[in-house]
Amino acid sequence: MARPSSPTATGWGRALVFVYGVFAIAATGRSVLQLTTEFSRAPLPYLLSGFAAVVYCVATYALATGRRRLALVTVGIELVGVLLVGLSSLLLPQDYPDRTVWSDFGAGYGFVPLVLPVVGLWWVLRGVRRA
Repeated sequence: MARPSSPTATGWGRALVFVYGVFAIAATGRSVLQLTTEFSRAPLPYLLSGFAAVVYCVATYALATGRRRLALVTVGIELVGVLLVGLSSLLLPQDYPDRTVWSDFGAGYGFVPLVLPVVGLWWVLRGVRRA
């Protein structure tokens, strides 16, 4: 649970943690299923889904507990991942026979994976400036 003084303990901060938590659960479930049942079909996308799951879990933890530095690093990695995977999935579609959370810049998830790290970084940096 977020510390009472943490900016993610109430309001929009809590909503941000909730959305990250939903993505952590969704990405973890998807990647576990894909890695355990279909790995040979599309290893690269499934490994990237697993990486995304870890990133979302750590980001959720960092935001929920007010660990700004960890949140900044993790959400930054998330943004770079979304941009790199999004671009490579468009330029090299043969390497992505199946989708990941970050494929096509998160198009399969309503582009939330593209917007979420931008909002997350804004939130963390906003909190750092206030502190």
